[in-house]
Amino acid sequence: MAITRDDVLNALATVTVESGGATLPESGRLSQVVIDPGNRVMFSISIDPSEAERFEPIRCEAEERVRAVPGVASVLASLTSERGPNTPPPAARRPPGGPSAPASAGAVPPRQGNALPGVRHIVAVASGKGGVGKSTTACNLALALRAQGLRVGLLDADIYGPSVPKLLGLSGKPRVIEGRVLEPMQAFGLKAMSIGFLIEPESAMIWRGPMVQSAITQMLREVAWGELDVLIVDMPPGTGDAQLTMAQATPLSGAVIVSTPQDLALIDARRGVTMFRKVSVPILGVIENMATFVCPHCGTASAIFGHGGARQEAERLEVPFLGEIPLTMAIRETSDAGRPVVATDPDGPQATVYRTIADKLWANLSGAPAGRAAPRIVIE
Repeated sequence: MAITRDDVLNALATVTVESGGATLPESGRLSQVVIDPGNRVMFSISIDPSEAERFEPIRCEAEERVRAVPGVASVLASLTSERGPNTPPPAARRPPGGPSAPASAGAVPPRQGNALPGVRHIVAVASGKGGVGKSTTACNLALALRAQGLRVGLLDADIYGPSVPKLLGLSGKPRVIEGRVLEPMQAFGLKAMSIGFLIEPESAMIWRGPMVQSAITQMLREVAWGELDVLIVDMPPGTGDAQLTMAQATPLSGAVIVSTPQDLALIDARRGVTMFRKVSVPILGVIENMATFVCPHCGTASAIFGHGGARQEAERLEVPFLGEIPLTMAIRETSDAGRPVVATDPDGPQATVYRTIADKLWANLSGAPAGRAAPRIVIE
């Protein structure tokens, strides 16, 4: 049975928001309603951060009303406070003629604590552009930290192109423990979560910013991660909604930037460093991936994409350089097979490279504050 937007709006019209009796669709707070082919419904409610406690029961009620619509498979509702630099928050807009409270353009408001219970450090592995091997690096880096005896989780925050299920050879859907809380999938000693576990493999994620933010927040906070020393977050490429959401809603201990050596990739890597610095997230290091190509027949190394560019950029930006990862058939083959090289050949030369980088990362991370308070940012 197909669900329509009108079906959802009719259900939400029974949810009262304002004291004057205004319903959720009438309030101007309701985002675009998204219904995917599997009849999963997603929407967000715009609030000012100060209204979060008051609106949480309203969010729950809205989910319940929509869930009761015949044919609805699942519902994801979230509270968002995204607004432009000259747009007053919803609470300031409601009373006709009331005062407004525009946000300051370019300002980073005071930080607020949103620690993830049981997780000591959260590290974002990011890149300024796609195609630099970020996901493969994040996966093997997590496994290299796990090889040190640390308790490690891996969150695939790349909503549009989730790679972790393929990299870890995982399939199926996570088990619901209670309410909305999911049990993470496990492979090679890692706890893992990805949007790829929750959708069909060939589904196209045609989601706007608030939906991306909701999905990342849910996978981060509604998963039973348990006690972890490190949660590695495989970020989507670029500097958009997902990165800002992680910086805003998560107490990141720091970020790792992955880049290939050539100038075109380094330009985007600089943007990534700049973005994290603007939201007060420490840069734990830069990794140069695909530094050299090692011929599987003769063992000769060739600098296909150049060599040393990421190291030089790290020195210029005065951030740590964690190391170089070669472009080898072994890394590619094991990644495609869902058997990462660090797990399946732990004593091999490729795994040794990842372990060396993980050692440096953990040393840098140990000096970073655990559970750093997250900055609250205004998305311009």
